[in-house]
Amino acid sequence: MAIGLIIIGDEILSGKRIDKHFSKAVELLSARGMQLGWAEYLGDDPARITAALKRTMDSDDIVFSFGGIGATPDDHTRQCAAAAMGVPLALHPEARILIEQRIVEMAAASGQDPRLDAPENQHRLKMGEFPQGADIIPNPYNKIPGFSVRHGAGGHHFVPGFPVMAHPMVEWVLDTLYPHLFHQVAWQEKSVYVYESMESTLTPLMEAVEAAFPSVKVFSLPSVGDAQTRRHIELGVKGDPAQVAPAFEQLLLGLDGFRAEYKPV
Repeated sequence: MAIGLIIIGDEILSGKRIDKHFSKAVELLSARGMQLGWAEYLGDDPARITAALKRTMDSDDIVFSFGGIGATPDDHTRQCAAAAMGVPLALHPEARILIEQRIVEMAAASGQDPRLDAPENQHRLKMGEFPQGADIIPNPYNKIPGFSVRHGAGGHHFVPGFPVMAHPMVEWVLDTLYPHLFHQVAWQEKSVYVYESMESTLTPLMEAVEAAFPSVKVFSLPSVGDAQTRRHIELGVKGDPAQVAPAFEQLLLGLDGFRAEYKPV
């Protein structure tokens, strides 16, 4: 099982909107001792969205999908999820109640008759049409819910593209459906800044540390530097805490052998 993100919208791929979901998802998962396994960005292309969902639904992954669950012509995610599952869309009874409550509240705020049978309000109910058998995800911002579908040990969880709505909804999914997965994998990371060294020079050392300690990964993040920072590489180890400390010690001994200049991060 891995945790993945699908972030949907032409406006993100074109640069018209800046994605805020990736960094927030990493933050929310990290706070619960969980890690992101993969992420995909997709435009508003129904065939591509359906294919991606069909592929990821064949796994046990936990997937959060952001965007495209509205009821305008460029919103395709609800329909694509149903197509990927091979089931029809159906108006969810709880979603209908919540959407109608929102319509009434909006009408009251503007001093108007809610007229639930008006065409525009009937159209709003389409936002509650989810793949048959789906469960709702509460939306604390405006009551218009998202939806979840479960498959195997995992599930797909569909939320709006608006961060103010989507991020509390992701938190609700994690805290309601997956608390048993919190802090299940022990994880530690230790690193140093190595100055004026080449990655090619350090690669044999990195390979030797990984070979000696199979439960850790060695990472190397080079920086060209700027007016305030010298050129350096952040070099470190991450993984099983029981092996991180001795692996890090071996890494430092190797750097000493190179007479490399370094300091702790």
